[in-house]
Amino acid sequence: MAAELHVELVAADRSVWSGEATLVVARTTSGDIGVMPGHQPLLGVLESGPVTIRTSEGGTVVAAVHGGFISFADNKLSLLAEIAEL
Repeated sequence: MAAELHVELVAADRSVWSGEATLVVARTTSGDIGVMPGHQPLLGVLESGPVTIRTSEGGTVVAAVHGGFISFADNKLSLLAEIAEL
């Protein structure tokens, strides 16, 4: 299992954040979900709320997202939001 995953947080009009992380927590229509390296593949619908990214350097990035999709496969996590702000 890899120690980190690659994260892309993208709004409809721009790339918001990209980098390596050890944990991402996001709110979906099924509830909050935490994604770590090696997680099973998933596809979900994002609810409006915070996305918390624990970076591989030990820092934390928090973004507000308003709708969109979350996709994870092969240690690559994509968060595609209608609106996203750091």
